[in-house]
Amino acid sequence: MRELADIRQLYKPIQPTVKQSAKHVNYVEFLPDLRLQNYIYCYWQLQTSQTLDEPFHYRVVADGCIDIFFELTDPADSYVMGFCKKYTEFPLENTFNYVGVRFLPTMFPQLFRINAAELSNRYEQLELVIPETAKFISAHFDSNLSAPAIKSLFDDYFIDFLANVRLDHDNRFYNALSLILKNFGVINVETDLDTGISPRQLRRLFSYYIGDSAKTFSKVVRFQNILRAKPSQQSLRENKLFFDGYYDQAHFIKEFKNLYGVTPGKAFGR
Repeated sequence: MRELADIRQLYKPIQPTVKQSAKHVNYVEFLPDLRLQNYIYCYWQLQTSQTLDEPFHYRVVADGCIDIFFELTDPADSYVMGFCKKYTEFPLENTFNYVGVRFLPTMFPQLFRINAAELSNRYEQLELVIPETAKFISAHFDSNLSAPAIKSLFDDYFIDFLANVRLDHDNRFYNALSLILKNFGVINVETDLDTGISPRQLRRLFSYYIGDSAKTFSKVVRFQNILRAKPSQQSLRENKLFFDGYYDQAHFIKEFKNLYGVTPGKAFGR
């Protein structure tokens, strides 16, 4: 199962947009129990520290992951957000307190036996996808919980859940996934993913475990790598590495905007 552990080492998805959005909106991520870290990237909380003057538009960038989320004041109404090949904008009220679980790529389908393609580019009510987890959230969460209490509840639930799960582990598929991650998404999926599995089977496995094709996943990985590098506008102009895998600068800007919601210049703003 070493390849499963590799995913966390090779891939650290980030959501950067809140920091530059509003003064009184806080976003934090906290780690799950060590026993869960090969499966769950983080728990997160997005909340207002005081009532905002107007409703808030929260932009989620493409990150290759699947998330469970809900408003802490209404835990009976929980959702799962699938793999997205572009950014997603959520119109929120002027006060909110959202909590979520971000699963590393492939792990939501592994744990829950859900075809990721059925959730791609949309969100769905959790009770229609994994009703037992939706019931657990509804019964145990409320707006008075602190971050440590939220972590403890999730940890206990998922550790118990994991004890009864048998993971499907096709090392040929995970070797292909590792190649994409090790190459930061800059890869020719037609020629560079020869791990002993047919192209048709590889397409099927990527569709089931990721929710889209190897090519689309590679685009998201490449984009996330640029976010993690935090380039300045000057280094974007000067460092051709950022354009690796793109036809030209115009193509890079168009794809970045599709995944982030704004141009690189506006995103990095310096």
